[in-house]
Amino acid sequence: MDLVPALREPLKKVLGPATAKVMAEHLGLHTVGDLLHHYPRRYEERGQLTHLADLPMDEHVTVVAQVADARLHTFASSKAPRGKGQRLEVTITDGHGRLQLVFFGNGVHKPHKELLPGTRAMFAGKVSVFNRRLQLAHPAYELLRGGEDDDPAESVESWAGALIPLYPATAKLESWKIGKAIQTVLPSAQEALDPLPDSLREGRALVSLPEALLKIHRPHTKADVEDARARLKWDEAFVLQVALARRRHAETQLPAVPRRPGPDGLLTAFDDRLPFTLTDGQQKVSREIFDDLATDHPMHRLLQGEVGSGKTMVALRAMLAVVDAGGQAVMLAPTEVLAQQHHRSIVEMMGELAEGGMLGGAEHATKVVLLTGSMGAAARRHALLDLATGEAGIVIGTHALIEDKVQFHDLGLVVVDEQHRFGVEQRDALRGKGKQPPHLLVMTATPIPRTVAMTVFGDLETSVLDQLPAGRSPIASHVVPAADKPHFLARAWERVREEVSNGHQAYVVCPRIGDEGDAPKKGSEQPAEGDAEKRPPLAVLDVAEHLAKGPLQGLGVEVLHGRMQPDDKDAVMRRFTAGETDVLVATTVIEVGVNVPNATAMVIMDADRFGVSQLHQLRGRVGRGSAPGLCLLVTEMPEASAARQRLAAVAGTLDGFELSRIDLEQRREGDVLGQAQSGARTSLRVLAVIEDEEIIAAAREEAAAVVAADPELTGLPALRTALDALLDEEREQYLEKG
Repeated sequence: MDLVPALREPLKKVLGPATAKVMAEHLGLHTVGDLLHHYPRRYEERGQLTHLADLPMDEHVTVVAQVADARLHTFASSKAPRGKGQRLEVTITDGHGRLQLVFFGNGVHKPHKELLPGTRAMFAGKVSVFNRRLQLAHPAYELLRGGEDDDPAESVESWAGALIPLYPATAKLESWKIGKAIQTVLPSAQEALDPLPDSLREGRALVSLPEALLKIHRPHTKADVEDARARLKWDEAFVLQVALARRRHAETQLPAVPRRPGPDGLLTAFDDRLPFTLTDGQQKVSREIFDDLATDHPMHRLLQGEVGSGKTMVALRAMLAVVDAGGQAVMLAPTEVLAQQHHRSIVEMMGELAEGGMLGGAEHATKVVLLTGSMGAAARRHALLDLATGEAGIVIGTHALIEDKVQFHDLGLVVVDEQHRFGVEQRDALRGKGKQPPHLLVMTATPIPRTVAMTVFGDLETSVLDQLPAGRSPIASHVVPAADKPHFLARAWERVREEVSNGHQAYVVCPRIGDEGDAPKKGSEQPAEGDAEKRPPLAVLDVAEHLAKGPLQGLGVEVLHGRMQPDDKDAVMRRFTAGETDVLVATTVIEVGVNVPNATAMVIMDADRFGVSQLHQLRGRVGRGSAPGLCLLVTEMPEASAARQRLAAVAGTLDGFELSRIDLEQRREGDVLGQAQSGARTSLRVLAVIEDEEIIAAAREEAAAVVAADPELTGLPALRTALDALLDEEREQYLEKG
């Protein structure tokens, strides 16, 4: 008998169309199963009150508190009948802190009668500050009955438990209404199919899925909540890891051409001309890559390393090994600026080894070709011919490489720089250009905690470069509070002048370009606090003009942003690299891979508008030579704001892995698979990828064992059903092409 339909029942049939519409639009919940997996964010004990001091600003919150006092004020108002307006101010308390509630107009009558001193209730609304005091304006509320003094007949059945679940809610649907809806569908939990194999569940002493759902929504004790969460974390970790293990298993079934470098070929010639020795980390990671390249199924490896840890060198040696073995290697860069820079630096590093087919080229030389969208027709035709004939062993380019007319002679290796900048389809199209699936190396300078690597990139083997090459300089970072201390900003521009007078150069980074119709950059973190949100983010064109006429008058100031013509961008970068420009005012177009060792200072304007990892990436552009680097994070956010705490964290450490943990914790993870924002059910709800490292690692092992024994999961139909629910079409494609 198929029991699944009870959980697939649309909510509009069970709860009515109005409630179902709000749940679908605001919470991404469509079926009974979706609602059962909408877990409480936390629990309040009936006798206890919410700690009001910890409430987050500008967020929709639900609090349990007691009314301390209530006052009705009458004031003159032209809008109110008879010219008198009413405002009800209710002060609620947790026994220590206080929070003011405000009701206006016709909305005062009911709360005025119900919210009497001593009354306990749940209140829901958005926390704001008015006259330096925290307040909730027009909050929704639900009186808590069922206490000793209340009439037992009034005790609402849904509040019978000692613990009150508080759900992730919206202004349109309060936590207690979600709770009541869940009470309606909770009996269906008995029909939930259990995705965990019996042996795993028993071996790890986990409760069944129906029991876990009951305990998470209707716990009697804190132990019930712990049992439920422990079980539900395993579900999320295990089902996700099975999906990834099946991908890895499928990859091992694909054929690939083993690529082993010859003993005295191009790679040896390159190594012999290196003016330095590779770090231990570079040598270890290179060995891992060469072992993968020698196998007859495609390499799938993630190479993550701090900014400046020498990833490009490792990738280049892998490309040379493939060329040695008769194949071609391609490096895909996210921007033309970066593609051109990679091409320049690789040609420089290889010297005459990059002059294959030319007079003066070395014996084992190959051709290194650049292909971007803005190349002239003749140069493009020439490049395409070199690719098709195999004349070009190494190709560097942007997404222009993906177009249909681009053909390779024998594509052996694809290196993707800064993975998160490329769409899945783009990577897949490039991989489809090999006669057999090529080997794949993904590079990122965004440090990823181990558990995130096991979830987001779980179908890739991971190599980490955490050693900086000798000669890299330390970077000092400071927050510049421009609103509180304007003289700090004046001092920042003095510091830039000092760096330039010492023969160095500086970057100034802004969140926006500032040309006509330019909207704030998507993906930039917009501040939710203070006055800075009242003006648009600072723009490159405005700031450059202000600096050239004001604080940096007399210095060579140029701009660089993504909407400039490619030739203009390249010319600006060449002048800056050659030291002809003192200060480059730019957007985040310089975030990745731009390498100018003489640039020692960076000033990031409206730094609070950028994410933690983005700030770390940007900062990595300075201190690349022998002189120490300086990074100044300019903000107008108040000292107590979350944005300032975030900037203080960036200024406080140069450890990218530590910052990525902070970033993840602050962003509350969201959907770890990143690409698929297709409804709440695909996100992790109870599994925290930072805290639950042990569960994720154990689930990965268990999943690998299950898939090795039964790749098609024929003996585990409930697990297959859970996988189908996780891997809706979009997610399936993401993993397919990852």
